Amino acid sequence: MGVSTTSVTIAEMREFAGFTAAEQRYIRRSLDIGLGRQDAFKLWARSAQENAAIRSQYLAYQELKLLRAMVPADSGFEAVEPFIGKLVRLAAFDLAQERVASFSAFRFLYERLLGAGVRPFLPSAFCGAAALPQIRPDRRKMLLQSLSEAAATPHGWSSAVPTFYPEFIEREAA
Repeated sequence: MGVSTTSVTIAEMREFAGFTAAEQRYIRRSLDIGLGRQDAFKLWARSAQENAAIRSQYLAYQELKLLRAMVPADSGFEAVEPFIGKLVRLAAFDLAQERVASFSAFRFLYERLLGAGVRPFLPSAFCGAAALPQIRPDRRKMLLQSLSEAAATPHGWSSAVPTFYPEFIEREAA
């Protein structure tokens, strides 16, 4: 790892550490499911309810492979409609789980699930998903207020590939 890669990784680790415990857990579990890293049932299910939620997430995340291939590479509008519709639907699924409480946690997760090329589309997908009637009104308000003007309107989008992918950490018995 070069010096710049190391500093980027440390910045990403700090960002992740700033998320709530529920966001951190959901991000790690989602990466295991979305990237096929681990058997999420064995690693994350603590109850029948959580087992059902993981099963639903596996089904919803079947769209990821297609979405990765659909990320629009140019500024034309032709490829946006089919991509953004699927992205908003997947984002709504994740937001409806009520484990992701901010745009920054959402962005962190989706940059890793779909790659750096998705960054320009994340504010609109987040807003579209958060504003859906399937999201409770109080939660909708909280989510939409978490998107800062700076995050929604940068002068450019970084193409830097994420370097830190948080994983499950097993706690030792005391």
